[in-house]
Amino acid sequence: MALEALLFDVDGTLADTEKDGHRVAFNLAFDEAGLDWHWDEALYGQLLAVTGGKERIRYYLERFNTEFTRPGDFDGFVKGLHAAKTRFYTQLLSEGKIPLRPGVERLIHEARATGMRLAVVTTTTPANVTALLTHTLGPDSETWFEVIAAGDIVPAKKPAPDIYHWTLENMDLAPEQCLALEDSDNGIRSSLSAGVPTLVTVNDYTRDDDFSKALLTLTDLGEPGQPYTVLGGQRASVASDQTYVDLALIRQLVTA
Repeated sequence: MALEALLFDVDGTLADTEKDGHRVAFNLAFDEAGLDWHWDEALYGQLLAVTGGKERIRYYLERFNTEFTRPGDFDGFVKGLHAAKTRFYTQLLSEGKIPLRPGVERLIHEARATGMRLAVVTTTTPANVTALLTHTLGPDSETWFEVIAAGDIVPAKKPAPDIYHWTLENMDLAPEQCLALEDSDNGIRSSLSAGVPTLVTVNDYTRDDDFSKALLTLTDLGEPGQPYTVLGGQRASVASDQTYVDLALIRQLVTA
């Protein structure tokens, strides 16, 4: 089957949002709420085992802060913290503190110019997706993506494949007609469980994850004059003579 669509994860894939975005925003929300919690970079790396912001707060209390006295309306408490975190995250984006990763904007523009279909497949909230796209690609960029599958649109988040199944169904595509772009163990487990071939660009938190089943694992998508480094993948040889990911390389990957 011919390649029809690129399916982009968001956090860690489109931008390095975790360490300098979400983590910072969580800490600002905790301060605002009068909590003495602080998620340093090492702790946040452990919390990334769980996808979803509200789920991450719950995991922190279950695993790392078990002595915290939970308020009566615990669900409301968690939702309130998460809403504040989203507000701070949007503020960081508006200040230009979370740029897109190398090659992302270039590849998206190339895909649009050639009629390639685009989708976002993520566990982050729709508000976070909108904020990132608006502040990096422009105010109308959300409309470039045929489907934005985000947040609680399906009950089970990554590594469950549900969000990919939902996306494929809504785009009326077979898994083999798509390429997923992910950055984490949870992400690739989700995409591969749905049968979608996957390209991985690692970040500081995911560099040591197992990506042996990826078509290709890179440091980033690369730019002319700013080459990626090939880290592995089942079709790594296809990318060995290239310096950046474009649609020609992607088509080679999925047909090799």
